[in-house]
Amino acid sequence: MKHLLLSCFLSIAGAVLAQTMNYKGSQGGTLSFGQRTTLSAFNHGNEASALGIGGQFRVRLSERINTEWFFDYLPATNEFSRRSDYHIGWSVMYCPFNHANERFVPYVLAGHCFDYTKQVEIANTNNTVDRWSSAVQGGIGTHVNLTERLDMSLSSQYMIHLGTDVNSHTHDGAVEFHKEKGGSFEGHLLFTLSFNYKFMDLWARD
Repeated sequence: MKHLLLSCFLSIAGAVLAQTMNYKGSQGGTLSFGQRTTLSAFNHGNEASALGIGGQFRVRLSERINTEWFFDYLPATNEFSRRSDYHIGWSVMYCPFNHANERFVPYVLAGHCFDYTKQVEIANTNNTVDRWSSAVQGGIGTHVNLTERLDMSLSSQYMIHLGTDVNSHTHDGAVEFHKEKGGSFEGHLLFTLSFNYKFMDLWARD
């Protein structure tokens, strides 16, 4: 029974992915949804790198300009504390080259997000710190068109915090958290892998 259900699921998924995308003119207006995995490298001595999950949707404005609206959850644990980052934001992706029917579509991106961070001492969960801030990010990436509807995207970008940041360190064996006020060029180097499915052309005209 399990094998039958799996076969049915794979058959339906294959049929959906095989459907062609009927664009009305350019690819502007394409709506897609995707799932993403992000690796975040923290630029502080006691901070561990984080590997998280998230989701996104994209609304394409024109043949060369796409927008991405995303959510990421990034947990990280070192020897004495746990850190959780939540990113909610958007990016604009610009494709500088003519990419009609191309397999690889490179792009540059820039955007903004709201960032919530919480850190907790492992040995004493009452010792915590959290903060809300905003950030800007920019970088490069490429789409890999697997089918007319399904693509894989790989990007690398740097995120700079515009508000307070929180850090942890140990002093005489005690875990201490502190907030750094003001913007800083220290931030996160992000690497994101996502798979995206194009659902429809929002601007389709008869």
